[in-house]
Parts: sequence; C-alpha cells; structure tokens
Amino acid sequence: MNKHHSQVGRRLQLIAIVLVAALVLTACGGDKNLRGGEDLPAAGAGAGNQQGDQGMGMQQGRDIDVRGLQGIDPDDRSMFTDPNNPLSTRIIYFDLDSSAIPSRFSESIQAHARYLSQHPNVSLRLEGHTDERGTREYNVALGERRAESVKETLVVSGASAGQLSTLSFGEERPAELGSSEAAYSKNRRVEFIYVK
Repeated sequence: MNKHHSQVGRRLQLIAIVLVAALVLTACGGDKNLRGGEDLPAAGAGAGNQQGDQGMGMQQGRDIDVRGLQGIDPDDRSMFTDPNNPLSTRIIYFDLDSSAIPSRFSESIQAHARYLSQHPNVSLRLEGHTDERGTREYNVALGERRAESVKETLVVSGASAGQLSTLSFGEERPAELGSSEAAYSKNRRVEFIYVK
C-alpha cells in the first residue's frame, strides 16, 4: 500500500470514528451539542457576536465564553472572554463554498498569532466545519481547507506551525440545526480550541 492510500485510509477511519461518536452522542442526548453536552443555542443566538456556539458560563453576573480554553493559563482567560479584546473572537465564519478568510476577522487572527508567539508552550487546534450542503467527502475536505487557511494565516502572522493542528468535522457538528441560510451561515466556520 502506498503512502497516499495509507493516508486516505487513516482519514476514512477518523471519519468513521467521528460519525459513530456523533451517532452515539446524538442517540443519548437528543439535541445536545456534541462537545460538552450543553444545549445548542436557539436560532439567532450569538447573532450579535462572533462566538456562535461556544459554551457559556457565568462570571460576575454575565455570560462568558469558557470552552476551548483548556490550554490557556487561568490568569489569561479574561483576555479571551472580554468582548472588547480581539482574542474573544474564536470562531471564523466563511462564505458559501469558500475557504477564503473574510477581512473582518483579520484583527482577531493577528491577535491570536501574537498571543501564540508570546506563549510558545500553548497549542491551538483549528476545527473546520461546513453546512449540510454537499457530499460528506466534499464537506470534510472543505472543512480541512478552511482550517488550513486559518493555520497558514496564523503562521504568516507570527504563530509557530508546531503550535497548530487542524481537524475537519465537515457537516457533522452543526452550530445551529436547520436548513435556512441563517443556520448555514453559523455552520460554515473554523473554531479555535486551545488545548493543553
């Protein structure tokens, strides 16, 4: 078996594992988010911010985004939850069938790259997602292209490639259920997950 077939085989195994896990979690949790078991946001939730389906917690009487920060020192987490800080944007949304990063996310990507360059022990996983249109194979590839596009931009902006990894879920983890353009626009995304 050549190297290409081996890589394709590993990707297919990963896809199969993700699908089985999604089916099991969906069967156990109904309309639960696959990451953390929290309810999915209602339609229109998060429309005024760039944080979409990130988990919410309570601090000082207001909602803050706390998931995806496992690899961040607790003393630094306030930078990632302050809506006035560009680090609080940890979801990049994409246009239909595109992996081009919209210019409105440039400041946030540059802020994450600066943070990573100043914290070489921190790792970031970029999770690519798509809406439900297209074949499963196409959507996994598109999610990967989106994650790779963000990775390349972070590296060009100063992050180390060794700190970054990518993973595509394709259409399998929608941020919002439904077949409307409002739902589709929230599902075409790359999420920033800081890991230990």
